[in-house]
Formats: sequence, structure tokens, C-alpha cells
Amino acid sequence: MAHELILIVEDEKDIAELVAYNLKREGFRTRTAESGEKGLALAAANPPSLILLDLMLPGVDGREVCRRLKASETTRSIPVVMLTARGEDIDVVAGLELGADDYITKPFSPKVLVARVRSVLRRRAEPAPELSDHLRIHDLDIDVARHQVRCGGAPVELSATEFGLLVFLARRPGWVFSRAQIISGVRGEDYPVTERAVDVQVLGLRRKLGACGEVIETVRGVGYRLKEPTP
Repeated sequence: MAHELILIVEDEKDIAELVAYNLKREGFRTRTAESGEKGLALAAANPPSLILLDLMLPGVDGREVCRRLKASETTRSIPVVMLTARGEDIDVVAGLELGADDYITKPFSPKVLVARVRSVLRRRAEPAPELSDHLRIHDLDIDVARHQVRCGGAPVELSATEFGLLVFLARRPGWVFSRAQIISGVRGEDYPVTERAVDVQVLGLRRKLGACGEVIETVRGVGYRLKEPTP
């Protein structure tokens, strides 16, 4: 991943410089934009490997920047990691639903920042998991074609929605999904139709998975993810 170009769209100069310094120290190249308009122009002119995007920008805000990036053929495939302040849960959900890949809450540790950037780049470089009909992660063994799940070798009986929910999360370990994204991604005979129903389904899924249920993490104010395996 060394020498990958990271575009930092951040209007606070001190934060932008701190982020750039820590990324450069890890071997990344960086460019900085102090506004959404400039960020869009730089991304289109020289598409980076990843964009770190502050949500609270003057003029064109981060959500609109994300929407325009994902609407453009030139920039839609560039992974976006949002930089957010505490208490911006609604903006985080909106950003994820617009296509952002992850988010980091300010204030953040430089080590966490670099780790999250590496994680998103690594996930993007991996083969598309949707091609696999057999998923093995943590102590879970999921046979998608046969609709079978085992936890630590023991079979687990799940409803169509619970199974679809588990597969949806397991295909993208470490990725945070809002409840609305889960509703759109899960299809079963009794799939949930409200965000509250997603919470109920997750609760039931965790209970049936027993010890394996701990790998499904709640991201406060945003949604759920399946814990990323430790390298």
C-alpha cells in the first residue's frame, strides 16, 4: 500500500496537516483540499486511492461531496472514509447510505487513522466476496447455497431473514451498515420492513448463534457490522 495517494478534504488546516503528516510517515502520498469544491476538482483531475472526507465543510458539505463522487463515472469507485465530530450520527448514516466506506470520529488517534485507511484499502483490493457460496469467518461456517450455518461445528437453525442478514454482514466483515442499508440488502420471505425490525432480527440472530453472536457488533447511532478477523 506504500505510495498510495490519499486525498484529504478538510477545512481545518491543523487537522489536515496532522493527517497528512501521519500518512506520509507511513509511506502514503497525500493531497489536501480545504473545500468540497476543490476536493471534487482534485478527485476528478487525478483520482486518488482513497478520500478522507470531513463532513462539516463550508459551502458544499461532505454529504453532497460524497453524493457527487459516487454519481460520477470517474470517481465512484474511489473509497471514501468520512471524518466526523461526535454527535453527528445522522450525518454518518446519510454518508454510509450515499456510498461512503467507513468513518472516523474526531478526535482520533493517528494510529487508528492509519489502521482504518489501510483496512479500507485492503478490503477494496480483495476479490468480490459475493462470488463465494461458502463463507468461513471467526467460528462461523456459512454454506450460502445450502442455507446452512454452523457455529463451532454445531448447526444453527435460522429464519430466511436471519440467514440473509448474517450472510449480508459476513460478506463485508468490518464494514458498518445502517439499518436502511440492511433492509435494502437483505431479501427473504419474511425480511424486515422497518428499521426497528432490523434490531429485532439482530437480537434474535445473536441469541441463536450463541457464542458466535458476539461477532455482530452494534455501532451506536449508525447500525451493525460483523467484526473484522484479526490478521
